[in-house]
Amino acid sequence: MRSANGKESDSTMMRSITRLVLAHRRAVAVFWVLVTLAGIATVGQATKSFSTQFGAPGREGFQTNAAIARLYHQGGATAPVVPVVTLPPGVTVDSPGVRGQLATLTERVQAALPGARIASYATTGSRAFVSADGRTTFVLAYPLPDHEAFGTDTRAARGVAAALAGATVDGAPVHVTGVDALQSQTGGSGGPSVLIESVLGSIGALAVLAFVFASLLAFVPLLMAIVSIMSTFLVLWGLASVTAVSFIVEFLVGLIGLGVAIDYSLLVVVRWREERARGFEGDEAVIRAMETAGRAVAFSGTTVAIGLLAMVVLPLPFLRSIGYAGMLIPLVSVIVATTLLPIVLASAGARLDWPHVRSEDRASGAWTRWAGLVVRRRWPAATAALALLAALAVAATSLQPGQANLNTLSRGGDARAGLGALERSGIGAGALTPIEVLTPADRAVAVQRALARVPGLHGAAAPAGPEWHRGGTAIVDAFEVSDGSTAAGQATIDRARAAAHAVGPGVRVGGTGAENEDFVSAIYGSFPEMIALISVLTYLLLARAFRSLLLPLKAVALNVLSVGAAWGVITLVWQDGHGSRALWGIPATHSVSAWIPLMVFAFLFGLSMDYEVFILARMREEYDAGSGTDGAVVRGIGRTGRLVTSAALILFLAFVSMATAPNTDVKVFATGLAAGIMLDATVIRALLVPAVVSLFGRWNWWLPARPARLLRVDPSLPAAEGAGG
Repeated sequence: MRSANGKESDSTMMRSITRLVLAHRRAVAVFWVLVTLAGIATVGQATKSFSTQFGAPGREGFQTNAAIARLYHQGGATAPVVPVVTLPPGVTVDSPGVRGQLATLTERVQAALPGARIASYATTGSRAFVSADGRTTFVLAYPLPDHEAFGTDTRAARGVAAALAGATVDGAPVHVTGVDALQSQTGGSGGPSVLIESVLGSIGALAVLAFVFASLLAFVPLLMAIVSIMSTFLVLWGLASVTAVSFIVEFLVGLIGLGVAIDYSLLVVVRWREERARGFEGDEAVIRAMETAGRAVAFSGTTVAIGLLAMVVLPLPFLRSIGYAGMLIPLVSVIVATTLLPIVLASAGARLDWPHVRSEDRASGAWTRWAGLVVRRRWPAATAALALLAALAVAATSLQPGQANLNTLSRGGDARAGLGALERSGIGAGALTPIEVLTPADRAVAVQRALARVPGLHGAAAPAGPEWHRGGTAIVDAFEVSDGSTAAGQATIDRARAAAHAVGPGVRVGGTGAENEDFVSAIYGSFPEMIALISVLTYLLLARAFRSLLLPLKAVALNVLSVGAAWGVITLVWQDGHGSRALWGIPATHSVSAWIPLMVFAFLFGLSMDYEVFILARMREEYDAGSGTDGAVVRGIGRTGRLVTSAALILFLAFVSMATAPNTDVKVFATGLAAGIMLDATVIRALLVPAVVSLFGRWNWWLPARPARLLRVDPSLPAAEGAGG
């Protein structure tokens, strides 16, 4: 047996914590019951306290939109409602009586949206609101924002649609479109229900757990997840009273919280059953399980927390809040798994293990045979896995973070018809997301003329109405021909910004497209630093946990590769459209909303590291117990293969339920998570990890004296192994 003194202090600490918990089991149990009940009672207040604000402070787009909101109370980062009409053949906006009808149409929009900032051909005479053939025109209406709305506010779009129901201009129907109108036709007018997603995920989880345990123990991980999730919401409610916490944390708690809490409980319960199969009973079986599985849970939870906490390096307040609030999720789950779970197992575990259909007295035969096959064919296995992952990672290099392509927001309906009319007429989709330029009032006409000459813009308007002039400033709107989510649209914004700035000082460019560009720049400009910070911290933590220099390096590299492969799936399926139309009837998005790749990284890096820690911790244990490297690989996979794939399947089912949501961005997000989890649990953990560890041989376990002293563990200097060892 090899020396494993380097982990004795951790195991001793875990043993001491478990003995202390079991000695005060009644007090600890009552504490968690009270905390859970308090969390359930206050979860509604907690979610209401979360911030829905986005933005990139210090960037021109964000600052301009903030100034527009402050002075004008609408517009800027808020997309307009856009009624569109295409006149019959032979009729143009200059035909007798048409302008009067357009004026009446504009008045009806104004009546439906009190306080809105509105402009149209009828109110301005600007040809920027009219197609080249004179037949298609639109009204621009910026409603007062609904600050209580979750994400997209569809209230105004629905109000205008109701007010214009049946309206015509010279017999032609009026279509009400706009970003919000398109969203409302996807069914996305209501906020997403974290509760419903969690319930659906729990049902799938229970089915998998029932298969794993074949006993009433299947309910134990779900119980731990409920306690963890409710406790986390309670802590976040307190945190939100001190600082802003983004509403996105709700999804982290509902999905990552469910996943990691079940994962940790699953690992401990399986190990507890294994100890009982070896003849240990009562508290002793629990203590022995916590010395090994509990220690792995503690390290795993810390790595997940690091993955989320590292987001504090991003220069966006709401993402920083996701970082420091998100790290609470795995930490609370670890505390629950190391304090409440031992009490449940010691007090009721034996009774809950009924009917005792499956035992843990031996490793899974199927997974043991699989691991043996991979070890014997390690070069072909590693080559095939790396080839697939590399192909997906290469596809990810063309990923274009931006904003949602307007054509993907709705597949039909009145709003989609309006967007189609704008695109066919040559005005373009940019009318739905105008470039808003805030300028000194005396420069408004000059700015309008400069923008009118910019290639890629259909036109620019400087309305003279009082609602377009406040505090010595004026707003000029310019309309891109291309969708702002496309590369052509982004290039047009850059040209418009340069032309506006050239007019003179005090001219600032805003609008949803400009702010989105700033958002992307702020996130992905600092993204390499975030990845580097996560990688370094995770490497140091795992080097200490595994007493190895090579294993943690492999773990970090494979986790980054896993995320890259998930990005590749998103790029191929959604951005390039190889699957989105076939599966959901949605065309290629041409870009991916900027927040999605970031959040996929934060989710998958932590969850994937869970599986890596579970597998490598068992391999290290088997190696220290006297197995050679190949033996440790086979026994480690034999003991953890079923656990890891079951945990991954639980999350996969949760993400599949997310993909049924009507919102396209949610579908994209769920696709990345589901594909990433399954690729990680199958191609990486079941194929690539055992093959690579086998190839590295004794160098997996190498930790020289000097780095060992820095990590405060004993060195690991394994002797050469024989063939196949």
